[in-house]
Amino acid sequence: MHAIHESTSFVTVLTLYNNSPGFGSPDYRKSSDIVIVGNAAYDKPGRSLALLNAFIKFIEVSMPRSNVIILTAPDSELHVHQKNVEVVPVEGDFSRGNLMLQRMRSYIVFLESRLKRLLHGQHDTNHFIFTDSDVAVVDDLRHIFEKYPNFDLAVTFRNNKNQPLNSGFIAVRGTIDGISKAKALLERVLNVYMLKFGNASRMLGDQLALAWVIKSHLSFDAKQFSRHEAFVDEIHGALVLFLPCAVYNWTPPEGAGQFHGMPVDVKFPSQTPFKEHVIVDARGCLCPLY
Repeated sequence: MHAIHESTSFVTVLTLYNNSPGFGSPDYRKSSDIVIVGNAAYDKPGRSLALLNAFIKFIEVSMPRSNVIILTAPDSELHVHQKNVEVVPVEGDFSRGNLMLQRMRSYIVFLESRLKRLLHGQHDTNHFIFTDSDVAVVDDLRHIFEKYPNFDLAVTFRNNKNQPLNSGFIAVRGTIDGISKAKALLERVLNVYMLKFGNASRMLGDQLALAWVIKSHLSFDAKQFSRHEAFVDEIHGALVLFLPCAVYNWTPPEGAGQFHGMPVDVKFPSQTPFKEHVIVDARGCLCPLY
């Protein structure tokens, strides 16, 4: 008998193309490419790396036994040398105009690779949380897999008629059944994405496709999105856990540029605070990005 060990890994998609002439030199840093954060100045790749580093640091504090897996283009200039961080090349079109479409494809390719490991005798269970790379993890999210033992894939919802689901947080149970069913559902979402929302391949298309797949399921009641409690529903053969954005994918209600703090029960703030160059640490304090 093998002892079953359960762990949780965060998976994100990020790529950098630092192939501009003179990249990294003082002459390269033109004013149009500079982002000011507090008293520090970043070029665009530098800002992306600063956000990624903050993302990793939050996980180190809130979930120190978790790993971070970064899916990136094979020719990306992304190099991260940190403990418990793995950079995994994935073939595909990572151009900015294809960003969200490629992210969905990358998730599917990644799940396929992990499913093969399980089918070839891997005994440990590794759950996965797919997220944006500009978010803060301010609490231990492993409790999701313990508190809700009967789901294959988890997404976050909000009471928004046009965009009820936020694709910036997707959790997958790391069993053969969980990964295979989550992969099949995401493949269905990808097909709808390409057929119906191809003109939104850069932004929002994945959320629109995800919502279309779920809301079009005959037994699904969209009125559940108006509530603020987690619920589970069977969607195309997969048990989907719906978690409220107010706790698991929180965005400041004031809107961009008006961040004044967050509720104490938030587990996972969304990216809006980061876009205003401020991050929230595990104590709920404001910290400059640099």
